[in-house]
Amino acid sequence: MNKAELVEVIHEVIGDTKTKADKVMETIIETITKELKKGGEVAISGLGTFVSKRRAARTARNPKTGAAVNVPAVTVPKFKPAKALKDALK
Repeated sequence: MNKAELVEVIHEVIGDTKTKADKVMETIIETITKELKKGGEVAISGLGTFVSKRRAARTARNPKTGAAVNVPAVTVPKFKPAKALKDALK
């Protein structure tokens, strides 16, 4: 399922225009992104928790040449699924 298909499902549920359904989807994505940028977390009951984690700088190796490469520190998004979601997939 992709974003367009999710918008279609939202459209069927709310029964309004597809433009409004798309706006709902965009608002959800933007809100989660803004919160993660601030270093916060977003917990959605039954689905899971979105968090941002800091990955430390490190030295890696280029597998082709074996040369050392410095990898800078970055912040990455993480998703921890809720128990209900894990159980639903069993």
